[in-house]
Amino acid sequence: MAYNLLKGKKGIIFGALDEKSIAWKTALRCHEEGAQLLLTNAPVAMRMGEINKLAETVGAPVIPCDVSSNEDVANLIKQAKEHFGGGVDFILHSIGMSINVRKGIHYTENNYDFSHKGMDISALSLHRVLAACMKEDAINEWGSVVALSYIAAQRVFPDYNDMADNKAMLESIARNFGYQYGVKKHVRINTVSQSPTKTTAGSGVKGFDGFINYAEKMSPLGNASADDCANYCVTLFSDLTKMVTMQNLFHDGGFSFTGVTQAVIEQMEK
Repeated sequence: MAYNLLKGKKGIIFGALDEKSIAWKTALRCHEEGAQLLLTNAPVAMRMGEINKLAETVGAPVIPCDVSSNEDVANLIKQAKEHFGGGVDFILHSIGMSINVRKGIHYTENNYDFSHKGMDISALSLHRVLAACMKEDAINEWGSVVALSYIAAQRVFPDYNDMADNKAMLESIARNFGYQYGVKKHVRINTVSQSPTKTTAGSGVKGFDGFINYAEKMSPLGNASADDCANYCVTLFSDLTKMVTMQNLFHDGGFSFTGVTQAVIEQMEK
């Protein structure tokens, strides 16, 4: 059901890869709620994914962008302003990558060149995007930026590896830029700490099925799906949440504040 929550709003969606992506589902929901969109992803991800299919569905242009490149990000923001004839009202940052995870390197043995690359793409890219937007005055008054995170930024999940470090930095950048952009132009910036979700990227983490099954048993409401997350992002882009900023918002069915559940206790007693 659509409520026209984003009618007349314009936004940029980073990171839609395929139909499993939270970014993909969020783009669909934003479109249903009346928003105009621009889609972007890394050139290599665009070759691997199906973003053009999504673009056709939501009537959006696709602009390649390597978020580790200042030049690419600046070009993207300028093209977005040209396309929309002005600034945007919301941005979704749904980007994460760890070469150490991909190559199965243990956290204590991380390759630091890989770590630097992963942090640049997964976390510093948010700083780069927001800095470029501020320089170009590309986000409208009372605009909203959401970046997707995970509770491994606060708690230890061994096989999440250096992505935990990346998410911790991502959340810190959101808080700090939330202050800077809030004072300057009433732009709000938040992170959403989502349940473990079966996306193409997430499934690459070792032991991921175990993550999901454990979180399901530890969450009073169960795991939040990618569709649920898309709906939540829509509310954060809407005018209904104008005074929410600099927050890390747990969207995880209650997992983050549950010590233990009866289901887990019973599992341990078997």
